[in-house]
Amino acid sequence: MIFTCEKQKILEGISIVQKAITGKSTNPILEGIYINTNKSTLTLIGSDMDVSIQTSVNATIIEEGSIVIDAKIFGEIIRKLPNSTIKIETIENQLIKITCEKSVFDVVYMNTNEFPELPEINENLTISVNQNILKNMIKGTSFAIAQDETRPILQGILFEVKNKNLNLVALDGYRLAIRNEFLDTDINMEVVIPGKTLNEVSKILEDVDNIVDITFTNNHILFNLEKTKIISRLLEGKFINYNSLLPQEHKLLVNINRQELQNAIERASLMAKDGNTNLIKLDLQQDNLIITSNSQLGKVREEISTKLQGEDIQIAFNSKYLLDVLKNVEADEVIMKMTSGISPCVIEEKNNENAKYLVLPVRLMR
Repeated sequence: MIFTCEKQKILEGISIVQKAITGKSTNPILEGIYINTNKSTLTLIGSDMDVSIQTSVNATIIEEGSIVIDAKIFGEIIRKLPNSTIKIETIENQLIKITCEKSVFDVVYMNTNEFPELPEINENLTISVNQNILKNMIKGTSFAIAQDETRPILQGILFEVKNKNLNLVALDGYRLAIRNEFLDTDINMEVVIPGKTLNEVSKILEDVDNIVDITFTNNHILFNLEKTKIISRLLEGKFINYNSLLPQEHKLLVNINRQELQNAIERASLMAKDGNTNLIKLDLQQDNLIITSNSQLGKVREEISTKLQGEDIQIAFNSKYLLDVLKNVEADEVIMKMTSGISPCVIEEKNNENAKYLVLPVRLMR
């Protein structure tokens, strides 16, 4: 195998496929990047068996071949080489020679025989979404994925195509995040994708209108960008019926400036770090919202002007859960809907029905 490539191009390829290499495998082959040269294409693959990422890089192929090389050392070598053309060739004794200007490395490589083959994906059940829309949807839901390993299905995001809508849903027992977008397709289906996978997909997606094709099978999902493919296994099991968790009615509605609310909660949470509850209290009145926190550290009181429709209410929350929602909402104003001090709070963006969040309150000791 012999090829030449510009440093920046191969470095970009390495950083993409490294996202699939966790460094936790006991199998040395999974610590490596699979490199294949074929006609005019240089292909790089990283895999941890659950997620595989393949990307193609523009290079000049002199001789075809394939190897696997340790991802960490290869990435570090390429990163530290001069910004110039790099030549890579296999030589005797299981070594590859990496040459760039006056730098020469001889590095041990592994045979490709043990490297896992990518799953076969028959691309006939496919939807297409703009990259920037999908990136936004993942960002707007992934914070609500469960960290608790006792319920593996909640460590994923529900990917639901239904009634010409794409819905992404995440919940962890304390909060629920829903994002949806219109999708011109007659496909109806639902799968649960590991949250870890979608976070890596989000890092590769760009803020552009370019299309990403998404293909489903019974066990895997494929995200197909122009030069990059990401294949992930799906989580087994049935996701919770999230619609049954959403209150059908409310007795109180408040319109509030998102940034003002976020700033006030961030300040109030400085006094709420006593213990793990991050407890803040909200006292919703006709013309204002009073936020307080009281702990061994001290106490704080914040006040924001609001317009309340309904009865006054007092309710308490884990400030972290409210802040996670507010940081991922794009609208300048949010609407909070509540029924009582012990019922869930629904948060929506004003003039946008594509995002909905639910946060459970903390019961106050009387």
